[in-house]
Amino acid sequence: MGHYIQVEKDVKIYAEDIGSGQPVVFLHGWPLNSKAFEAQVSELASNGFRFIGIDLRGYGNSDKPWNGYDYDTAASDVKAVVDHLGLENFVLAGFSMGGPIAIRYLTKFGQQNVNKLLLMGAAAPLFTQREDFKIGLKPEEVDDIIKQLKEDRPAFLAEFADMFFEQKKSPEFIHWFQLLGLEAGAHSTINSAIALRDEDLRDELAGITVPTAIFHGKKDQICSYELGEHLEKEIPNSVLVPFDYSGHGINGDEPDRFNSEMISFLKSSGVK
Repeated sequence: MGHYIQVEKDVKIYAEDIGSGQPVVFLHGWPLNSKAFEAQVSELASNGFRFIGIDLRGYGNSDKPWNGYDYDTAASDVKAVVDHLGLENFVLAGFSMGGPIAIRYLTKFGQQNVNKLLLMGAAAPLFTQREDFKIGLKPEEVDDIIKQLKEDRPAFLAEFADMFFEQKKSPEFIHWFQLLGLEAGAHSTINSAIALRDEDLRDELAGITVPTAIFHGKKDQICSYELGEHLEKEIPNSVLVPFDYSGHGINGDEPDRFNSEMISFLKSSGVK
């Protein structure tokens, strides 16, 4: 079932809703949409979980307004979906850009209704380096990405797909991945890249108390493995699950292990 949920005047967010049981709310990465988790849907539904895949504003089937690509607004959109669907005791699962949005959701709206947090290749707490934080891309590298998006977005997305995965993918898979990115608004990808470059969630990690699993590819070229190590150090009740043969797209590089670790975490009582 698909839902179109009004989050503000003239803006609707799309959410895919499949299966029954404990809800697992997936927040996709830049510049994709909820279809990026298609290999997880059957696994979740057959194990007694309810897949909720949100297309963030500007992406997939959601509306693509000019404004609202900061993490605060994204978290508020997620809250509107959670409230509309009446979700309780749910797991929040954020991949790449969806990771910091999940963290901001907990900071902004509290953790009392969230059972667990799953961070996957998360672009958190920072995507770009600072004077006192030397992990991640340099801000000017993101500026170059924005320049490439403006010049030839399809060509950039094709190159981005090659960076995304460590394991060799078929040309058809790469084309499908590129098409997911092309479903986004061009202005949406640019404004979200600005948020990725500028937002800082370092002060928000220590307050996370829900059991947290951090899935991260050892060969990630987009959000380096050091980010996963940093998250485990800063989030109190967390465990880092390394994927030795994966780049950024861990659910595509090691799909069987990803699904196995995901179900194991969802069924666990905690992580420590």
